[in-house]
Amino acid sequence: MDGLRLDGRVAVVTGAAGAIGAAIATDLTALGAEVVVADVDLPNAEKVASGLPGARALPVDLTSPESVAEFGGAVGPVDILVHNAGVSIVEPFTESDPANWDLMWQVNLRGPMLLTKLLLPGMAARGRGRLVFISSDGARAGSGGEGAYAATKAGLFGLAKTLAREAAKAHVTSNVVCPGPTDTPMLRRVSAAEPGLVDKIARGIPLRRLGTPADVAGLVAYLCTDRAAYITGQTLSVSGGVTMQ
Repeated sequence: MDGLRLDGRVAVVTGAAGAIGAAIATDLTALGAEVVVADVDLPNAEKVASGLPGARALPVDLTSPESVAEFGGAVGPVDILVHNAGVSIVEPFTESDPANWDLMWQVNLRGPMLLTKLLLPGMAARGRGRLVFISSDGARAGSGGEGAYAATKAGLFGLAKTLAREAAKAHVTSNVVCPGPTDTPMLRRVSAAEPGLVDKIARGIPLRRLGTPADVAGLVAYLCTDRAAYITGQTLSVSGGVTMQ
């Protein structure tokens, strides 16, 4: 099928040392992209990159504008930018710590803004590019204990749609992918304190199972291909039917 290869494209995936980020990096590599595995956790980023032909690992700390600027200077021309990195701290809003708000704002929203500002001009100059922002169904529908997290992830909706309008003339698309409940080590750690939580969540999903990192990665990879060249400014859920629109 024509238009589903990414040969010759350079893709940056932030938070790629984690489960969903690694799955995205794997799929993009399989389609022929040269992937930059970007993460604050460089040892695990290097571990992911070592298993992907042509991939390289670079450190980036999204809480630090200086680190983002250094990364932008080191990475070179980029065709695909997947903003996957994120921090979630679960606590009732009225009991939440504003210091945690700041951390989530820095990683979940300000970091993607800074990095996009650095790399988008190059895409526009070359007349092609893909921006994919990984948000959350919790930001679309709300989620108990995730008020500040949802707020920062919801900010990506407005950013992505604005960029979709501003960059369209340069053939750069901008879309948001919202994972629903996904079976990751982070979810398993949370559920360890509440036996039966995973099964309870799965029963509430129309498809009766948690999502997997591969479920998310498949959609992200498609949005990065030429077959998705006419899709921009969209927010798409990978939730097993929990959210429908």
